[in-house]
Amino acid sequence: MIQRISLLIVFLFVAFIGQAQEEEKKSSSGFFKIIDSLFIDHDLSNYSARIFSNYKVKQFRILNDDYRSRYVPNNKSGVGFGVANSKLLIDIAFNIKSGNKQATDRFDAQGSLIIGKHNYVSFYLQTYNGFNIRNNFDEPDVFRKDIKSSTVGFNYLYTFSEIEFSYALLKAGLPTKRKKVHISGGVGTFAVFDSFKSDGNILTENGEQYFNDEAAIEKYSGRAVGILGGFLSQFVITDRFIATCNLMPGIALMNKKVQLENGSYRPSNPMLYKLDVSLALAYNVKRFYVNLIYGTGIYSTNLDFDNKYLFNLSMGKLAIGYKLKVKK
Repeated sequence: MIQRISLLIVFLFVAFIGQAQEEEKKSSSGFFKIIDSLFIDHDLSNYSARIFSNYKVKQFRILNDDYRSRYVPNNKSGVGFGVANSKLLIDIAFNIKSGNKQATDRFDAQGSLIIGKHNYVSFYLQTYNGFNIRNNFDEPDVFRKDIKSSTVGFNYLYTFSEIEFSYALLKAGLPTKRKKVHISGGVGTFAVFDSFKSDGNILTENGEQYFNDEAAIEKYSGRAVGILGGFLSQFVITDRFIATCNLMPGIALMNKKVQLENGSYRPSNPMLYKLDVSLALAYNVKRFYVNLIYGTGIYSTNLDFDNKYLFNLSMGKLAIGYKLKVKK
């Protein structure tokens, strides 16, 4: 898993350097021009300092027609601070751990950006160690530190019409208001690698009686590439309130492997179905702004033997920003 992530980072770095070199052929200061165009905003009125609280979680389920075993991490919330401008937003978060609960060790990075006028990209990288096991068959909850989960992936949407607003600008307190309502639809692709493993099978001792032997999974991994469609929308409610809604369903072919206590198998059904939804509400006044953002991605696939696997990635954030300079 770490090797794959490293290769991805190297690929992106090489691609970036390649682009810089192409630009540098045109100008001796081409590399610095790229840095300036991508990250540097020379207008101080576009800068803001911000504080926020956030909620991030990756949880998953093993289920059949009657019963469900759900795996939920602890310490899902955090607080932090950051800085934003029209080109870049940096938030630093600190995870809140309760002294009354066993902590989940976690790394959770999610982001999105709009490239040019037609390209929407979102990405995520998540590793979790330690889950609560919850069920619908009246057995007590159990925390298992040995259960580990990793997920990495991206979504790409090409819109047929120009994207006349920016989700990133809205988060930075600089929303555009060219139209009262704007909707951009499109098609694209997505890829995801997802896995979990545990010491012994993933079910609780008493939970084994509610599932068949093929649900007693020690390790699972799946790789998928597929297509998606969807739309991005913005609604100017008043001069101070703006809302957005993004919706992207998708379907993919997935290569899956399930490791049991006594052997392994590859599920015969290769289909993966997913739905991504994100909502945002922004309030702006002369010097301050408040953003409320929520997004979730739901992924579902069949493991054969009447067993299904479902996972979702969710994120919520409430941010309050102070603009360093007010435009005259």
